[in-house]
Amino acid sequence: MSADCRHCRAGLDHCHGTIIHHTLHRSECTEADCFSPELVPHAFVIDCDAVGCSCTGSLAVAI
Repeated sequence: MSADCRHCRAGLDHCHGTIIHHTLHRSECTEADCFSPELVPHAFVIDCDAVGCSCTGSLAVAI
């Protein structure tokens, strides 16, 4: 068995990072070389508050 994932073996466009979805900012990926912080090529997506981002709280203060 190969150490590569099945998407790597198939030559499919994908990213091994996780998308961090922000409320007030553009989504970002945990992989430094990812040029597509969109949902499609990523298997994992989390909300920014899971990593301690406060942009959700600043929305409540702004309203």
